[in-house]
Parts: sequence; structure tokens; C-alpha cells
Amino acid sequence: MRGANHSTGLSAGAGMGRRPVSRPTMTVSLVIPVRNEARNVAWVLEQITDDVDEIVLVDGNSTDATVIIAQSCRPDIRVVTQEGSGKGDALRTGFRAATGDVIVMIDADGSMAPQEIKHFLHFLSSGYDFVKGSRFIAGGGSSDITPLRRLGNKFLLRVFNSAFKAELTDLCYGYCAFHRRYLDVMALQATGFEIEAEMTVRAMQAGLRVTEVPSMEMPRRHGASNLRAFRDGIRVLRTVLRDHDRGVSGRVVQALAAEK
Repeated sequence: MRGANHSTGLSAGAGMGRRPVSRPTMTVSLVIPVRNEARNVAWVLEQITDDVDEIVLVDGNSTDATVIIAQSCRPDIRVVTQEGSGKGDALRTGFRAATGDVIVMIDADGSMAPQEIKHFLHFLSSGYDFVKGSRFIAGGGSSDITPLRRLGNKFLLRVFNSAFKAELTDLCYGYCAFHRRYLDVMALQATGFEIEAEMTVRAMQAGLRVTEVPSMEMPRRHGASNLRAFRDGIRVLRTVLRDHDRGVSGRVVQALAAEK
């Protein structure tokens, strides 16, 4: 398994493993999964800049006015109905529907600033294949993460970095961007919040050029998150270790599998 290049900020990655891509020919699809986000979606859509060519809204059978508000704010938006359930399923639905050269994913709760998209695109146009937002490098931060989630992320990150000989600083954060041509390579299957970890695992396994950019996570504007720290943490752990069948990692995977 081949590791990927890793940078710790916007200036650090510019000269590493470049494979220049001409920005004018790089179209961008923004995928946003939603379910009952009527009070948040307008704010998110209003912040989207001209860097984005296509917005794909994946509706998880909302029972409020989410879709109506979204279409009112952005008449050009593409609405795709999710057939399954879970964030991972919604994102995979959106990825399949996207037509841009690059796919960016953000949440619809207002916790991620669309203005940061340009930083992700900078690295994708400078030779990287998969770009992750990080709350834990210089310039990033979070005013939303709880102490329990922070501790869990730190543990899962340590497991991931050890398993893949990587140096990432954030794992459980869903602000990511990648070249759409790698969708088949990543062969995503996750249905829940573990989709973010699965994407990083598959990118590393495929030897994609991976880097991080600073991102500021803000509090959800309205409503409550569906994330469950312990339940979803276990699913992330299983995802990270699933393909490791030797040593300590293999024993952990076997133990977790036996609990199913």
C-alpha cells in the first residue's frame, strides 16, 4: 500500500507532487445532503460563491419545506431524492448525480463555510487528488465539537495514522473535495456518518495524493445533529480497520465483527 503526500496547511502543499490542472477547465459540483434543514439551507446556499458550477441537493425525504426553500433561493439547483437512508447513502447518491470534474461535499446545517471551497480547489488544481478540511491545524478550529467527540476523533485518528502510516490531523470531518474520476477507485459503500472516514481510507489505499486545508467548524445554526458519538465512533473504527487483517488491527476487527 502506497502512502500519500500530506501537507499541514495552505502554503505547505504547494510544491509537493504537483500535477497541474488548468482551473478554467475544472468544473465543480457541490453535493449537499439534507433532511429537514428548512431553517438552515437558505443561509448555506446564499454563501456559495461562483467557484461552484453545479449544486446537487440530496433530499433524504424531508417533511418540512427544505426543498421548496432551496429551489426558491437557487432556481438552478439540482434536487435528487435519496432512496436509502443515512448520510453516507445520501452522499453516494449525490456523487453519482454530480457531473463536475471536481466534487465538493459540505453539510447543510451551516457549520461549514462555503467561502472555504476556494482553498480546496486551489490544491486540487495544484496536483492533489483528495483534499480534506481539518479543524486541528493552524487556521482551522471548531466552536461546535464537544469534549467527547474531540477525544473520540483523537483516538480514531491515532488508529488511522498508525494503520496507514499517515500524518493527518482530522478524520471525522465531512468537508472534503476530490476529482470525480476517482469515484470508481474509491468504491464507497458506507451508509452512515462513517462515510467520511471510508473516503479517506479508500483514498489512501488507492495511493491518491491527499492533503489537508484549515477549516473552521461553526455551530449548527438550528436544530439538533443526528450524530451519535459512541455508535458512530464504533462504525468509524470498523471502517478504518476493516481491510487490515494482521497484528493488533486484525484482532480488533475480528473482535468487533464478532459483536455484530
